[in-house]
Amino acid sequence: MNAVTELVFPAPAAATLAVAGSSARFPLGRVFCIGRNYRWSADEAAPTQMPAWFMKPASAVCAAQGVLAFPPATREFCHEIELVVALGRGGRNIAAAQAEAHIWGYAAGLDLTRRDLQQQAKQAGGPWEPAKAFDRSAPCTPLVPAADCGHRGPGAVWLTVNGVERQRAYVSELLWSVPELVAMLSRSVTLLPGDLIFTGTPAGVGPLSPGDVVAGGVTGIGEFSMTVGSPADAGATDIYQP
Repeated sequence: MNAVTELVFPAPAAATLAVAGSSARFPLGRVFCIGRNYRWSADEAAPTQMPAWFMKPASAVCAAQGVLAFPPATREFCHEIELVVALGRGGRNIAAAQAEAHIWGYAAGLDLTRRDLQQQAKQAGGPWEPAKAFDRSAPCTPLVPAADCGHRGPGAVWLTVNGVERQRAYVSELLWSVPELVAMLSRSVTLLPGDLIFTGTPAGVGPLSPGDVVAGGVTGIGEFSMTVGSPADAGATDIYQP
């Protein structure tokens, strides 16, 4: 007879992300975010070491639509457009040549940042979580299964603010490819089905203000348009709203 586990309060609903063209939803695990992974200037030297990475909670992921919440505790709220990779298989010490077999699908996402808090953390040698892991800091378009779109080649990654382009690059310009990123992470932690990987942002990151219209996407994967809300609109809630 199996023992019944008694929870002290009801477990929160699992975080999920929409799947393009389907009523199914993708259950989310962890969110890994890759640091600098594009050249931000033409004369930037080729990297000799794999990029740094950090994490956001699954509860930070939200649909890239409607109002883009302006977070509290910042005066420099910045956008970073990225290709997002969703894993359907986990593993440890995955070879780069085998990494695509672990990828379930792709999305376009924003790694939103409280830049002033990030700079403070860099100067103090402190953690980045206050700058990166806040509520609704990882908006994503619906996931497109790799079975439908294939694995990403030279598609454009782009973002505009109020119709003015700020960021544009191509997936083929990643300093470390998606398979290399999967392999790198798997050497450090055991990857799990449901994990997301934000693969890094191109040059052109910049601040957002209330009322700005932010549009972006990854060619062949998804596009979005959101309007930045007022800090006063970021009211407290007791229930996570995916």
